[in-house]
Amino acid sequence: MSPMTIPSEMKALLLVGDGYTKTPSGSALEAMEPYLEQGRIAVPAPGPSQVLIKVNLASINPSDVAFIKGQYGQPRVKGRPAGFEGVGTIVAGGDEPYAKSLVGKRVAFATGLSNWGSWAEYAVAEAAACIPLLDTVRDEDGAAMIVNPLTAIAMFDIVKQEGEKAFVMTAGASQLCKLIIGLAKEEGFRPIVTVRRDEQIALLKDIGAAHVLNEKAPDFEATLREVMKAEQPRIFLDAVTGPLASAIFNAMPKRARWIIYGRLDPDATVIREPGQLIFQHKHIEGFWLSEWMRQFKERRGPAILEAQKRFSDGRWSTDVTAVVPLAEAIAWVPAELTKPNGKVFIRP
Repeated sequence: MSPMTIPSEMKALLLVGDGYTKTPSGSALEAMEPYLEQGRIAVPAPGPSQVLIKVNLASINPSDVAFIKGQYGQPRVKGRPAGFEGVGTIVAGGDEPYAKSLVGKRVAFATGLSNWGSWAEYAVAEAAACIPLLDTVRDEDGAAMIVNPLTAIAMFDIVKQEGEKAFVMTAGASQLCKLIIGLAKEEGFRPIVTVRRDEQIALLKDIGAAHVLNEKAPDFEATLREVMKAEQPRIFLDAVTGPLASAIFNAMPKRARWIIYGRLDPDATVIREPGQLIFQHKHIEGFWLSEWMRQFKERRGPAILEAQKRFSDGRWSTDVTAVVPLAEAIAWVPAELTKPNGKVFIRP
């Protein structure tokens, strides 16, 4: 594709805030206006190791919501497009050979630290953070190929290496947890998951959850203790934190590992019994996909191929709540994000 076909300007959803917020709020997106505005901006030029992507579809993850609100581990740059992940065609590459070699390919991409996000007509990503896609992978799966699928494979690796057959997950109805439940079922593992609505219970049991507990039920803590006693899980994959996670970790057996990868609940997270860390050898740690991708380079390629095969043969599929046009995103996105069980995408 010649540079002639790349316009000088593009439409994008631009960050209103800078850096981090001084007043943290919850994980829900009550409205887009305080954080983003629709605008036009010059199409960026990729750096030497980067590529310019014409975006087909961009996804919205909890990390995006945290980021636009100034509550993610990465500062905002005012006036730049948001959006960490998407799918599109590479229309230009930097000077490095690998970046040049990707021009013309359809890729799943993560914008990472580029500050040129996917909620725009064009985005910039490191060539190394792009995954050339098989033709059999749908755009919806490609746009949600990196954050959830690679996290699912990485975290299930931990369960397989370190855990018992049973393991615990909060936010059980999330796209990520559904992917992990699918992996677990195939290999005979027993996910214990928590949800907030009774109607999610049957759905998750159908796809392979061994136990589904409603955290809002009056007998939740009693049921939790029984399940922990029976199943003896050692790995706890937690997206929620707060009082729910405190209760689960407290009820887990000795040598339990609490692995935190999200903070959906802004309430204080209490260690109910610090003595467990001393006498029961329990551990608390974090998981960040960006770090895993840097640390386990040799696992990345096989994980990416495995994810693509799963999406191609139907073992995995991305549940779609809505595809919102870029022009309508500020008005429509918050309401679509409140609907359970699927992902919301933006189409430039």
